[in-house]
Amino acid sequence: MTIPQTPVFDGISVEECRRIYDCFGVQERCFKPEELIYDFDTGRHTIGVLATGSAIVERMDRRGDRTILEHLEPGGVFGEMLMFQNVLGDSVCVSCEKTCCVWFFPEEKLERRCEKNCGHHNRMIENMFRLIRDKATALSERVEVLSRRSIREKLLCYFSLQQAKCGGSFTLPFSLSALADYISTDRSAMMRELKKLRQSGRVRIEGRKVTIPSGDIFWDN
Repeated sequence: MTIPQTPVFDGISVEECRRIYDCFGVQERCFKPEELIYDFDTGRHTIGVLATGSAIVERMDRRGDRTILEHLEPGGVFGEMLMFQNVLGDSVCVSCEKTCCVWFFPEEKLERRCEKNCGHHNRMIENMFRLIRDKATALSERVEVLSRRSIREKLLCYFSLQQAKCGGSFTLPFSLSALADYISTDRSAMMRELKKLRQSGRVRIEGRKVTIPSGDIFWDN
């Protein structure tokens, strides 16, 4: 059993995690790259916690256009109760990026306090509410990026948000192809804009590492 390092288990000991595994009836499953982990249309009433590997939450609209909603690393959490209602009928799913193992929790166990008033059970529910708050913040950041009109503005907005959290140098949480999906634009067009930003000295990019030489990004022309 691989115990996930996740905010869901903050303040909960390894032994208490083992009790939660048995008490909650957790199911542990492993997946290969590109394999479907969770479909929000059919995977109702479970919450997944990524124990190892990496995965992506993505939306596919009726035209077949793909948008990455979230990149998940070990400790990442997904499930119906953590998503906003899908009113447009688009397909939303979680797929494996790097070979991973997932703990699946019955949602009903997280929706009510423990009848035995177990401290670790109640603490986990409190942690889950904090996680929902954090996901709302992440969604707000995504809206901020997508609200920008041009590809250049979207990139600068995204880099500015990352800079505010990590400083003048940070590592992208996903590939450049995935970044294009995240800002909802064509990869080739995005790469052209990145080239212009590099040539202007606004940013330096080496693989996934991004550096803002001046220590600040000025909204431009």
